[in-house]
Amino acid sequence: MTKSPFYTAEHEAFRDVVRRFVDKKIAPFASAWDEAGEFPRALYVEAAEIGLLGLGFPEQFGGVPADQFMKIVASQELARAGCGGVSASLMSHTIGAPPIARAARPELRARVLPEILAGRKISALAITEPSGGSDVANLRTKAIRDGDAYVVSGEKTFITSGMRADYITVAVRTGGPGASGVSLLLIPGDTPGLTRTKLDKMGWWASDTATLHFDNCRVPAENLIGEEGQGFKLIMHNFNSERMGMAAGCTAFARVCLEDAIAYAKERQTFGKPLAQHQVIRHKLVDMAQRVAASQAMLEMLAWRLEQGDNPVAEICMMKNQATQTMAYCASEAVQIFGGAGFMRGIRVERIYREVKVNAIGGGTEEIMKDLASRQMGL
Repeated sequence: MTKSPFYTAEHEAFRDVVRRFVDKKIAPFASAWDEAGEFPRALYVEAAEIGLLGLGFPEQFGGVPADQFMKIVASQELARAGCGGVSASLMSHTIGAPPIARAARPELRARVLPEILAGRKISALAITEPSGGSDVANLRTKAIRDGDAYVVSGEKTFITSGMRADYITVAVRTGGPGASGVSLLLIPGDTPGLTRTKLDKMGWWASDTATLHFDNCRVPAENLIGEEGQGFKLIMHNFNSERMGMAAGCTAFARVCLEDAIAYAKERQTFGKPLAQHQVIRHKLVDMAQRVAASQAMLEMLAWRLEQGDNPVAEICMMKNQATQTMAYCASEAVQIFGGAGFMRGIRVERIYREVKVNAIGGGTEEIMKDLASRQMGL
């Protein structure tokens, strides 16, 4: 990667650590884990040992100080394995645990966060329901106060790490209709009445994804995150970080497609010369490189603005779309350049091609991102 003014020697040292981790602990097994539909739980502990899981969380709970660029490094180095399913589940705590760190009671934070950040427990976020995804204000899962507990009934679906999560940060309705009636509860994975159904997916095979069923689950009232009615605000606060992380990963997946396509085009012989010597292929590669460079530049500029205390919601929504569209374009062109080889399972461009759509849907669809951006722009 070209030198950037945004990255210090500390960022580059961390990049080297994560790259070695990915090259040794993930990349050699990515295809096998994808086919198996899971990866070893031991990987969480190994990731924690290099500071990957604690990135950006409070040091008192085992976290590691990190700015926006350190998070970009982590997302983009993980993407080099070309296996979004591993990245998604391994880092599901980055959407499940921030509300705990931000708003849970001190005793709950002290009990839960060290276990998650050490890789001994898995954290997930459960918001989406069968009746709706990004329409958080109208969720239906209910939590009714009964003495020193909440009784939770309802269903969540498309939950990343849903099958294995030990702690699930769940959006529930504790009040009336609309956003003001939404709260967050931390529900342990072994809570009686909680059952899980595994879901099969187009991509992200190595990531477990589930539908969660809550049948009168009694959850201690002390597991309320923040105050009643504050859940919507906490969820919205979470979205900026999630979308920036997805944008970083998608841009890096696009770069992987570009790099693999260049390497293949230089090696593959067609009509008596390397594929890369055909003008049409060179043009494809340049178009890919152009989109990757533009996405990376936009991403880093937004990260800098966030570091200055800005809150560029519209631009983050557009960034997510820019990155997912870049990933889609580069994955398609890479498979086209690989030809028949790109249609075979077991290589990075094929896995990435399968995982394009989940990024364009998760964290808010392209259409929702455009609508949110337009509202922020006063349109």
